Amino acid sequence: MTQKHRHVRQAPVAVIGGSGFIGSNLADSLLSDGETVLVVDNLSRPGVEQNLDWLAQKHGERLIVEIVDIRDLSALATALAPAKAIFHLAAQTAVTTSLSDPAEDFDINLKGTFNVLEAARGTGAPVVFASTNKVYGSLPQIAVRQADDHYEPFDEEVRTSGVAEKVGLDFCTPYGCSKGAADQYVLDYSKSYGLPTAVLRMSCIYGPRQFGTEDQGWVAHFLLSALSGQPITIYGDGRQVRDILHVSDAVAAYRGLLARIEDLKGQAFNLGGGPRNAVSLRVLLAEIADMTGSNITIRHDHERTGDQPYFVADTRKLQAATGWQAHVPWREGVCDLASWLLRHRLQSRPEATRYVA
Repeated sequence: MTQKHRHVRQAPVAVIGGSGFIGSNLADSLLSDGETVLVVDNLSRPGVEQNLDWLAQKHGERLIVEIVDIRDLSALATALAPAKAIFHLAAQTAVTTSLSDPAEDFDINLKGTFNVLEAARGTGAPVVFASTNKVYGSLPQIAVRQADDHYEPFDEEVRTSGVAEKVGLDFCTPYGCSKGAADQYVLDYSKSYGLPTAVLRMSCIYGPRQFGTEDQGWVAHFLLSALSGQPITIYGDGRQVRDILHVSDAVAAYRGLLARIEDLKGQAFNLGGGPRNAVSLRVLLAEIADMTGSNITIRHDHERTGDQPYFVADTRKLQAATGWQAHVPWREGVCDLASWLLRHRLQSRPEATRYVA
């Protein structure tokens, strides 16, 4: 074998937003299975360099990094040219930020996604896009009733199985509009151009490598606040229900969808923990208090624009199409995240040592 041939790389799988929470976990999974991974990221979020350093130390030369903003089509197309497949997870992810700066939200989430699609159209690489349950709006058509510590739908099918894709789109807030329009562009590029594309409409994902701010990664934010003795603000009464999904299960869904992209192209799938991992904010906070031995100070503020009182993903379509299942129970997963946060985010805070798992 010649020197030249010894250094030929296999075509990489691109993870756009690969220095972020889900992206870095997805990149790690691919790299661990022998794939070459191209991380495309503009490193705009504080602290994400830590995730890149972790990937580089763990996987070495099979990790390729291109510092590119998805709003720059020329640079993006050049970076993605060698990719055999593309996971697009880069986004402006906060509803609150979209309300204060809708122009930037539009540029990143919609124009940036358009640029990803145009770059992929030039090479034919399949694209799996990270969408959101916010594309369904506030779901006023799903009537709910108040239980002691949570809301629950009157409709028995929704209570049993969750909110299905057939509920229909109803964009609300600039974030919902930008992600929802991007979601539809991704699906249309399969119809109009034959590009193998698919969409995962995610509920709340949590787990290691999450930074945990009030607007982005609220499960980790709750844990970090409890562990460091900081008060937590709840918007609304805290009975809102979400189906939280551990990031390892989310990664499995992304990879499973890509593996069947030719059969499933042009389709959108809900991704979340489902009814077995549905939990209200009140219940989650009580569990965190017990888990950490904390006396959590809770403050309440007005409900946020477009908030869903109840969202639990019906994932039966994804399960039937790919065989995917959520495996990590929410209590076990939250405990896992608490341990990780103590080791990697709170080592310098002595007040966090009270956590006893």
